[in-house]
Amino acid sequence: MVGAKLVRSPGLTADHLRALAEQTGGDLERICEPEVIARVDLPPAAREFLQRPDETVLAADLAWLDASGARLMLWGDADYPQPLAAIPAAPAALYVMGDVGALKAPQLAMVGARGASPAGRAIAREFATALVQAGFIITSGLAVGIDAASHEGALVAGGRTVAVLGSGLDRVYPAEHAGLAARIRAAGALVSEFPPDAGPQRWNFPHRNRIISGLSLGTLVVEAAERSGSLITADHAARQGREVFAVPGSIKSPLSRGCHQLLREGAHLAETAADILGGLHFYQHFHRLVLASHGCDGPPGTDTALDKDYEMLLDALGFEPATIDTLVARSGLSGESVASMLLILELEGRIAPYPGGLYGRLSK
Repeated sequence: MVGAKLVRSPGLTADHLRALAEQTGGDLERICEPEVIARVDLPPAAREFLQRPDETVLAADLAWLDASGARLMLWGDADYPQPLAAIPAAPAALYVMGDVGALKAPQLAMVGARGASPAGRAIAREFATALVQAGFIITSGLAVGIDAASHEGALVAGGRTVAVLGSGLDRVYPAEHAGLAARIRAAGALVSEFPPDAGPQRWNFPHRNRIISGLSLGTLVVEAAERSGSLITADHAARQGREVFAVPGSIKSPLSRGCHQLLREGAHLAETAADILGGLHFYQHFHRLVLASHGCDGPPGTDTALDKDYEMLLDALGFEPATIDTLVARSGLSGESVASMLLILELEGRIAPYPGGLYGRLSK
């Protein structure tokens, strides 16, 4: 019941919850006692609700939790994600459906234009696919355009993805993404700081963007207009001390202007997933993940012999650029394995990406 009260209390953040908990020596069951509330500076609306909660609404929330299998996670819980707990005005509580453990794994936020171009959506899917193969969980906002393409890219690659909603979890928005939300729940998690029946109010979305960036080690923006909401997410990321990446685009396209603005302000230029791994110093984790999956003891590109699968892939590549599909056909390896192995070979300087989805060998 305490958690449900906290979620329903307007304007209440983890900072307020921390202050309340300090008054009770960490006993969360006592934080709604009148004498405790009186000693803490709270938003007036939150104070009013905590003192006179709507018991009917709270009972409905608890019944929904039981029926839906959702988890209500309070700041201070062992499963509350530490990167999010570290940001200013972190949510006091989160509703989560799906794999709670996904929130504690390394995440990369991907956001961008709702009215994305076909090329922008394809780029987002490619980045998401490569990044989940590198060990990241892709976090986004379930919106149309770049968000949806990012979630799809992660799912198609067999990875995990997290969607942070600007509505309650029983009010999936946009409605056409109900199927996508179900797939995300099965392979990751749906998250919201709003009560289950909360509608998609316009002001909810800029507010929820701080959670998308706060859960993540960095934020990648793929296509954004000058006044895009994606720039709000990037601004949150910068203020939270997280890295910001932007994909450059045509100077003729309005959807490039937001990304170019970020680049002028110091964001990392992202042309490949390797740029993001390097910007986040994620190489060591990636090497360990991929090499373990292929039974290697040392990274390719060192003076030691390459693992036989990498040798096979380089032999299949030959000395003319080729696509992933061509390499799958030549090597007999799976598409997922080829994509992940190409990325690590790129990091090691053995191959390079070329226009048209081609990869070619470099002399070494």
